[in-house]
Amino acid sequence: MSQRTVAGVLAVPLLIGLWAAALFTPLPYVTYEPGITVDLLSETEDGELLQVQGHKTYRDDGEMLLTTVYVSRPKATVNLFEVVRAWIDDDDAVVPYDAVYDSGTTPEESEQRGAMLMATSQETAVAVALREAGFEVEESVQVSEVSEGMPAEGVLEVGDELLEVGGRDVTSSQDVVDAVSAAPAGEPLELLVRRDGRELPLEVSPREVDGTPRLGIMTGYGFDLPFEVTLDVDPAIGGSSAGLMFALSVYDTLTPGSLTGGQVIAGTGTVDDQGQVGPIGGIAQKIAAARDEGARLFLVPPDNCGEALGADPDDMRLVRAETVSSALDSLERWVEDPDADLPRCERSSE
Repeated sequence: MSQRTVAGVLAVPLLIGLWAAALFTPLPYVTYEPGITVDLLSETEDGELLQVQGHKTYRDDGEMLLTTVYVSRPKATVNLFEVVRAWIDDDDAVVPYDAVYDSGTTPEESEQRGAMLMATSQETAVAVALREAGFEVEESVQVSEVSEGMPAEGVLEVGDELLEVGGRDVTSSQDVVDAVSAAPAGEPLELLVRRDGRELPLEVSPREVDGTPRLGIMTGYGFDLPFEVTLDVDPAIGGSSAGLMFALSVYDTLTPGSLTGGQVIAGTGTVDDQGQVGPIGGIAQKIAAARDEGARLFLVPPDNCGEALGADPDDMRLVRAETVSSALDSLERWVEDPDADLPRCERSSE
């Protein structure tokens, strides 16, 4: 056997080893790919995705698309081939792992949090849509999460309505933050909550964390709606980024006329209780997903405009949506005139 043949024989297992290492060695990245879209105005075998009990509804043949992103899960093995493929594909992205997940986050924790955010997003979006449609909606501050091992554990429960904290009336989440931050750590703090229709006086002693007193809770908003509105979206879709599209779909269903003009509309963005549209992750991938579904217009959160301008929308129009109200105005004007001058994302002059 010649020296060249021996070298070739030895190189084969080395090459196989290198390929195996590239395949199985995890890299500290997360990949983003365009996900599925869901028409919130559609109907399945089980009925309409958006259902209303107690009020007249209005339907048309347009589509209002919720857009999603396929994101590699926490602790998933992302290898060199996957990273390179995502880098090459214009519609995909590669993001450092630490920019997306905490080091200790498990897949189960990620799914649970995503489901909680989705539920909260739907409730807030429905409330905002009803207010835009002229209905009265009462709002309260509630406990949305209790941290394990923190002072509030075993005292406060998810769903408790916070009426008073430290003698202060609670009308916003900031009221809770201010009252707890001003309280001495280690000393009992009086709270008044409503649970199951009863008012309960409670006490919790804040613990100092990073120099600030904490109870170990997260707060959100609860709403007293005049009638029932439900969104039957696949529970596997998590997060709060569909808030804007939820709100627009609910408004379109409850009011005469059409926000879509019979066309395919898409978009993304979180929505707070005041109707402000907030940023999301994976805007470029969501734009790609909507483009491939034939959407004519895509609503973009203001803070995502810079990244959106780097995406490929083809002939789909990108419209900046500061609030639910401004998005409604843009859609109504666009239905009347597809060439109307609407808020748009612009490149910085710097």
